[in-house]
Amino acid sequence: MPRRRFSATFKSKVALEAIKGQKTISEIASEYEVHPNQVSQWKRQLREGLEDVFTDPRRSGRSEEKEKDRLYQEIGRLKVELDWLKKKF
Repeated sequence: MPRRRFSATFKSKVALEAIKGQKTISEIASEYEVHPNQVSQWKRQLREGLEDVFTDPRRSGRSEEKEKDRLYQEIGRLKVELDWLKKKF
């Protein structure tokens, strides 16, 4: 039996219903014909990902730029060290 694949829309719909708490996990699993463990997993993933919804993309871009600059500096330093070692040996 091939594995079933679910869309992100379906997963979020099921997880949101589980978070509401109006039905038990078992009731939701029966209604959507998925395993109760799957419903619990999607519910946990939704809770863990909620913080990202409210993250300011401008701030995360700044941290990415800083990290990128730091990595370029590290590459430059390593190139200088490599050239020095090549000359020495």
